Amino acid sequence: MRISRAAVTIPIVVRASKEQFAEALDGATFAEVRRQGKYLLFPFQSGAVMVVHPMLTGRFQYCDPAEKRRAKTAFVLALDSGMELRYFDQRLMGKVYLARNEGDLSAVAPRWTEMGPDAMSPQLTEDLFVQRLRRYRGQVKNVLTKEQCVAGIGNAYADEVLWEAGVHPYRKLTELSDAALGGLYRAMRAVMEWAIPIVAGGMEADGLPDDHYRDHLRVHRKGGEPCPRCGSRVSEITAGQRITNFCRKCQAQ
Repeated sequence: MRISRAAVTIPIVVRASKEQFAEALDGATFAEVRRQGKYLLFPFQSGAVMVVHPMLTGRFQYCDPAEKRRAKTAFVLALDSGMELRYFDQRLMGKVYLARNEGDLSAVAPRWTEMGPDAMSPQLTEDLFVQRLRRYRGQVKNVLTKEQCVAGIGNAYADEVLWEAGVHPYRKLTELSDAALGGLYRAMRAVMEWAIPIVAGGMEADGLPDDHYRDHLRVHRKGGEPCPRCGSRVSEITAGQRITNFCRKCQAQ
């Protein structure tokens, strides 16, 4: 698919000038889109790469050009198919970067070279996962959400992974055995393999909604509700604008 015209509509989101954006993408043909951690990579046959970090509220809209633009639409790609690909971000938290080629990613995307392996990468074996976590001494949830350790696990899915593994989110890594960390690795893979088709199926039907797109999660944002595993009340702790949910009975490890 080819881009016939690229336009920036909210410059604060796109870390390139309107002229640079248009020059790089006008006439560009998409290669295979992929994900790296929390980033979406849009490579083009020219070698250029558009990198999108959507954060919490970034969304894409594939639609007819006649359809009314959503509020906070940051850029619009007019496609040779006659459709448009739009990116909107209600809180304007996300960022869009342009690289001349994949080797230039570290120069345009902050801390790109510091990013750990993707949580679902085939190269991230259980042994490597344990080794990477052993570099840190903090609470297990904090480490699990560090992009430098493992890329792609945010606050919500960290709660789910820890619940699946039966590990308390505030347990220090130094208190956990290698066997427990191996169980955490298997829980991470199981949660992702379970959640991805659920989210993908919803997107195919209606696109990713502005809210309720995490209703399938078992404990995150379920404070006060029964634990799906044991029936005990799910605890909720808020610290630094981040909510942590867990079951005190199931996650005693």
